[in-house]
Amino acid sequence: MIDYDKYKKSLKHLELQFENYSRSGERENLPQLDREALAESVVHRFETCYDCLWKILKRYLTEELGIPDVPNSPKPIFRLGFENKLFPSVERWLGYAQARVDTSHDYSGEKAEECLRLMGDFIGDAVGLYQTMTGETWK
Repeated sequence: MIDYDKYKKSLKHLELQFENYSRSGERENLPQLDREALAESVVHRFETCYDCLWKILKRYLTEELGIPDVPNSPKPIFRLGFENKLFPSVERWLGYAQARVDTSHDYSGEKAEECLRLMGDFIGDAVGLYQTMTGETWK
């Protein structure tokens, strides 16, 4: 039996912090340093959630779908997920994979901004995948 708790918790934390970040523009007295800290927090939570997600997806492919010899790397796992109809577009997931690589190797701010632009889509897709794998409705 697959334990989805860590994935669910990391996704919930990302969702809440992204909402907090998205509303930060409405807070006129929020210092720029705090806005930047919120953005950095969203990126870090994305990294954590992404890492949980692809590892859980690997377990799902192996244990629930019975696929032997699942690679231990996100991009091939996303391709297998797509081939097994777990999500409608592999390109989006490969984009998330690239965003994860970019945020871990480039701290210029430009890569973080690109990552932040993907967050709404990533969260929606991650919730959809969670629901597909667990059969649960996201709360």
